[in-house]
Amino acid sequence: MKRFDIVIIILVVIIALGSLGVLAIRPQGNYSRKYVEIYSENRLYRKIPFDKTTTERVVVKSNLGFNIIDISNAKVRIIDADCPDKICIKDGAISKPGDMLVCLPNKVVVEIKGESNSENDALSF
Repeated sequence: MKRFDIVIIILVVIIALGSLGVLAIRPQGNYSRKYVEIYSENRLYRKIPFDKTTTERVVVKSNLGFNIIDISNAKVRIIDADCPDKICIKDGAISKPGDMLVCLPNKVVVEIKGESNSENDALSF
């Protein structure tokens, strides 16, 4: 490796770390309403209002299998599934709008969404 190659590698690492830093400190947005959408086989299975007091356990059954989704303590997680790899369980909990959990073998998607009453969007200055 030449000196110029090392400089390029260092610059790429600095840019990557800077991008991660910007993403980590940016404001998450103020949502007046949050909700959890659960999709099974590409169809909306259930839409549940989501806040700190929401406590619910949802069982999603289909021809492909089952998933048990726990909503409590301002977090959403898949606690049980009959899929072979159990990656959806290992993904842990989600809590912010835009976060998702996916069980590919059972075709289940869990997503937190938010709505704002504000007329300004994320691109407004």
